[in-house]
Amino acid sequence: MKLHFLVFAMTTLSGLLPGWLGSDAAQAQEARRNVSQCQAIAQSIPKATFASFSGAVPIAGAADNETVTLTYIGHSTFLIETPGGISIATDYSGWYTPPQPPMVATMNRAHSSHYTLTPDPAIKYVLHGWSDVPGEKAKIDLTVGDTYIRNVTTDIRGGYGGPQADGNSIFIFEVAGLCIGHLGHLHYELTDAHYTEIGRLDIVMVPVDGGLTMGADSMSRIIKRLRSSLVLPMHQQRPLANFLSMFGPDFDVVYATGNSIDVSMRTLPKKPQIFVAKGMQ
Repeated sequence: MKLHFLVFAMTTLSGLLPGWLGSDAAQAQEARRNVSQCQAIAQSIPKATFASFSGAVPIAGAADNETVTLTYIGHSTFLIETPGGISIATDYSGWYTPPQPPMVATMNRAHSSHYTLTPDPAIKYVLHGWSDVPGEKAKIDLTVGDTYIRNVTTDIRGGYGGPQADGNSIFIFEVAGLCIGHLGHLHYELTDAHYTEIGRLDIVMVPVDGGLTMGADSMSRIIKRLRSSLVLPMHQQRPLANFLSMFGPDFDVVYATGNSIDVSMRTLPKKPQIFVAKGMQ
């Protein structure tokens, strides 16, 4: 009887605790539940370079059937489909759209081909990579189904009201043990602080236009330091050859016959691979 009472009391207390803590404390408690597995060791290692898993045994929670599908839709829009049924469209503008409205759309506003202020109302989560409050950074810290989504902001040169601090976001999607990053409309090389915030990226989507974002040499330096297992070029086809010329035998280049690739922790390439979707060729 005493044991039953104790269990009842503890259950009741746990249900009432957020209310007793107050709204601010309850929100802080909720925020602490989102923990990045890709950034877990980054905070204490300055100037660290994080190697991806590259075919190693997956971390806890990544089962054999936990495959993520990435499909190149066009320009900087990829469709990410997770094992839990979550669909995410990156740099969603409405110009290039998946067959069905995604559950999540991320956006950056360097150019109108990377965002829209009138998204499809069927999209449940619309995540801006910029803040509408002057002097503030966009802060994305959201779990949707089996996917944890966060961002790292970078500056942009202009295009939307002139130069703007923190006008672009590198969106990071953590799902099925994988760390997936979309560099957005990256205008400047990353700092050590950026790399620390990003942590490990197993898969990275990178703009290769060679000018609207950054030159091929600058962008290739970022990719080499990130050391991702899988590199997915995006944005513009014409400058692709120049970007690829920056990589030597340490990287494999695969010209795909389609626009989709299925990836899991177990199937990550052991050697860094640049996967060129059919739509980028």
